[in-house]
Amino acid sequence: MRAVVVDHWIEPSQLQVHEIPEPVPGVGQVVVDVHSAGCNFFDILIIAGKYQVKPEFPFSPGGEFAGVISAFGPGTSGFCVGDRVYGHVPYGAYAQKLAVSAEFLRRIPEDASYDSAAAIPIVYPTSYAALVPRAQLRETETLLVHAAAGGVGLAAVQIGKALGARVIATAGGREKLEIARRAGADLAIDYREEDWVAAVREATDGRGADVIYDPVGGDIFDGSLRCIAWNGRLLVIGFASGTIPSAKANRILLKNISVVGVHWSAYHDNQPEAVGPVFEGLERMLASGSIRPLIFGTYTLEQLPEALEALGSRATWGKLIIHP
Repeated sequence: MRAVVVDHWIEPSQLQVHEIPEPVPGVGQVVVDVHSAGCNFFDILIIAGKYQVKPEFPFSPGGEFAGVISAFGPGTSGFCVGDRVYGHVPYGAYAQKLAVSAEFLRRIPEDASYDSAAAIPIVYPTSYAALVPRAQLRETETLLVHAAAGGVGLAAVQIGKALGARVIATAGGREKLEIARRAGADLAIDYREEDWVAAVREATDGRGADVIYDPVGGDIFDGSLRCIAWNGRLLVIGFASGTIPSAKANRILLKNISVVGVHWSAYHDNQPEAVGPVFEGLERMLASGSIRPLIFGTYTLEQLPEALEALGSRATWGKLIIHP
């Protein structure tokens, strides 16, 4: 089968497709014929050895996938050959076939496409877990979403609107602002062209945002502390800026705020009972039409370097999908 293979730490431009043996499912595993795989920023980090997960060489990157079950390993139950499924893995999805534990799979909702399903497993649960169990975002509260035209950002905008919040989005450039509005943002602010901290304060009559969703870190985190409301919750999602910020405890105390970490990929190991309810909530939203993954473009395996370089340069919005 064909797969993208990494045998030393590299940059996206150096990725290559190889012919490798088809996977053999182990105990409790199935083989999924991958129809669609989602791109994420951490793919760029993992192939360069800059991510917290460092696989043994050789490996295929790729964390989100959707496809059809084609084979079973011993002791596997709950699915049938031919079932349409989606899920996520630490790596391995940029391949024509993938062996994966059945516990990490869910059936694709009847009306969902493979591309839409592959856009869900990481970014949407991350945003749902952040906004529902972690921040407990309430109807009529104000949600500020940074990098709102990216994968997790668009998911946060859509979920925030589905929960009844007023959503303020920040993004860079006219096209990305329009994408955020299409996703449901009530107000979109171009952080490149205006003082977004002042704009958030003005839009909230000086009160600030109740919940702030920050996948960027760096200066964005610092600015968020200046425009968060009393009893606000600042969600730490990631550090796309490359800079890990810190907060002085007196700033947390003075506004009675919470700084809340969200590490979705660790839920399976640390809080597995919470995983099912998150996906069930998302699937209800998907069935009702209140969330809808926005796809920037689709690429072949050979075009993965192009896709990841575009993602890394912030030249994209929404999800990029690979068709193995």
